Amino acid sequence: MTARTTSSDNRRLPGVATDTARRTDQRGRAVLNLIAAARVSPGESSGTTGGPYAGAPRTVIHLEVSMFEEILGLPVHVLVVHAVVVIVPLLAVLAIGYVGLPRWRHRLDWALGILAVVAPVTAFVAVESGEAFTDALVARGYQGQILDQIFEHSRYGDILFRIVVPLGIVAIALLVATSGHPRVPRLPALVTPVLAVATVALAIAALVYVYLTGHSGAEAVWGTTL
Repeated sequence: MTARTTSSDNRRLPGVATDTARRTDQRGRAVLNLIAAARVSPGESSGTTGGPYAGAPRTVIHLEVSMFEEILGLPVHVLVVHAVVVIVPLLAVLAIGYVGLPRWRHRLDWALGILAVVAPVTAFVAVESGEAFTDALVARGYQGQILDQIFEHSRYGDILFRIVVPLGIVAIALLVATSGHPRVPRLPALVTPVLAVATVALAIAALVYVYLTGHSGAEAVWGTTL
């Protein structure tokens, strides 16, 4: 009786079966996409599941490695931070020198322009790779004081990135304003001094947070070595 009623209902409502099939197909595709984005491997010696499935091998889903997670078997973060602690201070020092030494601007402008682009990029990669590295450490069970130090290091790194990006933008704007190029329109008299002050202020802040970020990271890694 139930089968006949269901069949009759489907004949009266032909869209029901179609909608159900469509939803099932969408769910199936979503599952296939998830499986395609992950590697499924059986658990090794980590134990088995409990409850009604006690004794069955546990399945662990490993997500694909992020582009910011590792390179050549090493964490990206521990490689790119060396670029940050060199390039960002260089950008800050050159920016201050460009403002304070007008006679040397024609020799510093090309280097300042390159660093104003490269420094924010390296800072961005450092932040993203740092987040991936932190997630990996948390997944491995790191906790306690070392994790607190890592989070403090990440906080300083985020602030540094938010300083370096506007520093690069302001430095490029200052380069344009002081270039004397005929295509640059005549700017109000206050534009160049304001850009100069902003450049110096951001450069000093970048130097401070490079120190804080680097020191907190070194403290987390090497603080208990000696």
